[in-house]
Amino acid sequence: MNRYRMTASLQLLAALGFAIAGPLLAPDFRGYDPDAFPIPQGNAPVGPAGYAFSIWGVIYLWLIISAAIGLFKRHDAEDWSPMRPPLILALAIGTPWLTVATMNPVIATVMIFMMLALAIVAMTRAPVLDPWLARAPVALFAGWLTAASFASLGYIGAGYGIVFGAVGWAYLCIAGALAVALYGCRLRPDAPLFPLGTAWALVAIVVKNWGTEWGVAALAALGAAVLTALALKAFVTPRTTA
Repeated sequence: MNRYRMTASLQLLAALGFAIAGPLLAPDFRGYDPDAFPIPQGNAPVGPAGYAFSIWGVIYLWLIISAAIGLFKRHDAEDWSPMRPPLILALAIGTPWLTVATMNPVIATVMIFMMLALAIVAMTRAPVLDPWLARAPVALFAGWLTAASFASLGYIGAGYGIVFGAVGWAYLCIAGALAVALYGCRLRPDAPLFPLGTAWALVAIVVKNWGTEWGVAALAALGAAVLTALALKAFVTPRTTA
């Protein structure tokens, strides 16, 4: 077995482990336990509405399909190879993440930022060709992690009473997620699923805060609108060369 096929096989194993282990060990996870913090975070404004977590089903399935096609059809494609190591590492970290999140949100926050960094690297290395088989699922994964990592940080900051309250951390973390999303769009402007993944979470933050924290809802709505516009631009002006 050559190194390309071996790495492609590891990617498929990592994608399967990621998709199976988390939901199996923590099937009802919808965010951190509010009482896991010194200052309970029930209904924290930085978290998205519960329906937003359904995106994980799409991410799991798409990553598995991508990895399977990568192994059986593209294992020797040189342009697929660079994205595989960081993606495998991100999935390996993500496999126990839900279990860790139910026990220690601080460690889980460190882990999810590691996943985010690796997923963005994988996205920037994804091939120009096969956009829906390689680049799109990785981009959606990275886009959702952009929002999820900052939401996790917001829970930690507010839950431990670090400088700001829950609303202040919501503003700070929405702005942080938007900044990283905009930077990611500059790194890979031909990956519209990256900003859409973040926008999906921001819209769910709007839904959660509508009628209560209007400022948080407004900032999230503005961020979602900007990112959706960038995604539409990427769709109509696709990149066709490396």
